[in-house]
Amino acid sequence: MKKEQTVKIEPKQTFPLTIKRLGINGEGVGYFKRQVVFVPGALPGEEVVVEATKVQPKFAEGRIKKIRKKSPYRVQPPCPVYEECGGCQLQHLRYDQQLKEKRDIVIQALERHTKLPVAQIDIRETIGMDDPWNYRNKSQFQVGSRDGQILAGLYGINSHKLVNIQQCVVQHPLTNKATEAVKQILQDLKIPIYNERSRKGIVRTIVARVGIQTGELQIVLITSQKNLPQQDLLVERIKKAVPEVRSIVQNVNGQKTSLIFGDQSITLEGTDFIQETLGDLQFELSARTFFQLNPEQTIRLYNEVKNAAGLTGTEKVVDAYCGVGTIGLWIAEQAGEIRGMDIIRESIEDAKKNAERHGIKHAKYVVGKAEEIMPKWVKQGWKPDVVIVDPPRTGLDQQLLKTILQVKPKKVVYVSCNPSTLAKDIAVLAPKYKVEYMQPVDMFPQTAHVETCVMLCRTDS
Repeated sequence: MKKEQTVKIEPKQTFPLTIKRLGINGEGVGYFKRQVVFVPGALPGEEVVVEATKVQPKFAEGRIKKIRKKSPYRVQPPCPVYEECGGCQLQHLRYDQQLKEKRDIVIQALERHTKLPVAQIDIRETIGMDDPWNYRNKSQFQVGSRDGQILAGLYGINSHKLVNIQQCVVQHPLTNKATEAVKQILQDLKIPIYNERSRKGIVRTIVARVGIQTGELQIVLITSQKNLPQQDLLVERIKKAVPEVRSIVQNVNGQKTSLIFGDQSITLEGTDFIQETLGDLQFELSARTFFQLNPEQTIRLYNEVKNAAGLTGTEKVVDAYCGVGTIGLWIAEQAGEIRGMDIIRESIEDAKKNAERHGIKHAKYVVGKAEEIMPKWVKQGWKPDVVIVDPPRTGLDQQLLKTILQVKPKKVVYVSCNPSTLAKDIAVLAPKYKVEYMQPVDMFPQTAHVETCVMLCRTDS
């Protein structure tokens, strides 16, 4: 019997496609002549006509030319620059259906990267928001100029064209107000805007962050040099236009880099930081401090971590990738002792200060890698009962996975922002750890991102 050959898709070829599911980046996924095709903007269940825009040996990408059968969950995106900007990927999908698709993205990752009986795993419904708009507490908008007008926004999808964003629908209204005000003041005072190509000009980025619970606002101007023309007048104008501002900071970044922040920060007005509250915990947020962008959902996520850890007051807990200590401090009341580590020294300093501020004396924070520090503690006779991990998108370091399998904590609580790396790491831990349940949490409505809290229990004693 002859084996059916795969017909190669050609660039610019037009063909019909039925969309089966959403991909990890929010694009529609279909199959044409056995080849997988990714189509941004297409939704599961839709029948579309697609033009191939990019063809690779294992997949193709396409754009919608026509929707023949529309999804019942397709809605009109409220953002006027939605299709240009690329900051959100799912505004055209009704919110309740976004939550279902995000759970499905987690399931797909497990099916693809593990041999686990996925149908038997307790994968819970995604925890969403009551109001999935205006939730982001921080914006970082690049500054540019076109036809004599100053723009502030994000670079468009797969381009270096700056999309001017006046009222971002997922940003907190105060950050929108601050960015618009600063943009107008820079225009009025004719302060030179940085040009990436010529590397001339001064102001590169406007960063605005609000304490959603406190209402305090911080504005950071990223500049290419320390000298800021008309600095005093600029500060006075900002204070007048945005009375909520508590902190105005200049950060100097003269490097040719995609990184937003440089090493030097100068407080121009007010305090070095603003205050924010998560539950009963207070945090000082300086210009470069990492803090979750959606505090409302952060509380829900951290409560899921607390539930999964199931502490009784005696357990030794490791908080790996601890950052400024937020997760460890959230569960501290129920723990016997917490030990956290992070490779960023400033984060560990902040974690120590945060523990001291809240009177938490049974938390210890050190600089370094969990895979190097944990075995030393075990040698010294300190063995964790619970290990909590909240790694970056790349997932857990391979050496840390080996360390967990050697140290054998009773429980691992895994907080993930990337279903693919989560699934790969679960596959490594699977011989010794069982997935008790998985709880997706929607930290970033209108985007394809999904956080997942996983409870893993040791299967051997």
